[in-house]
Amino acid sequence: MPKSIARRKTKKSAAKRFKITGTGKIMRRKAGLRHLASSKSSKRKRKLGKSTTVHETMEARVKECLPFA
Repeated sequence: MPKSIARRKTKKSAAKRFKITGTGKIMRRKAGLRHLASSKSSKRKRKLGKSTTVHETMEARVKECLPFA
């Protein structure tokens, strides 16, 4: 087995931020709900609380960080 494959490790920072679905899509949380929430509408905050998919241009980079997922 090549050394590059034998020593692969999961990037734990990525593992905490992303989840891979059964169909292979990568889910992430939306940004913008950490602070300054009083100036945002309830509808906006409710939508920010839901998960969304990672853009297709970023998928390969995220999957590289999660080799065993």
